[in-house]
Amino acid sequence: MKPVIQQEITGCAIASTAALAGISYTAAKKAAKNLGITAADPTLWSDSIHIRRLLRHYNIKTDKTPFTDWQSLPEHALLAIKWYLEKGTPYWHWVVFVRDTSGEYVLDSKKGLKQNVRTDFGRIKPKWFIGVK
Repeated sequence: MKPVIQQEITGCAIASTAALAGISYTAAKKAAKNLGITAADPTLWSDSIHIRRLLRHYNIKTDKTPFTDWQSLPEHALLAIKWYLEKGTPYWHWVVFVRDTSGEYVLDSKKGLKQNVRTDFGRIKPKWFIGVK
């Protein structure tokens, strides 16, 4: 699986969906817009309902589970990292966890990173995850 770089500062959910679906950011953004989902909507990174709808559009099934450890993650998962509260509302950054024949890694869509494929698991602090099938 390859990383998809977010084209908007708040487009991590769209980029993560694009990576899981194997499509471009532009294609995922267009599908999201047709579903009434935009990166400008803060609920895209403070609620999981929109990303679940977008994933369902691509026939990707999900389940939400608290994070306990890296070994218990399924082969593919959306991780909620950089979790914080702002005026009582939780916000986070979406990344994609992958376990395949290449090993275990995280696809981080953040534009400013030198490496968008991450294996620095000690620095990544997931709060919870959405398993994808």
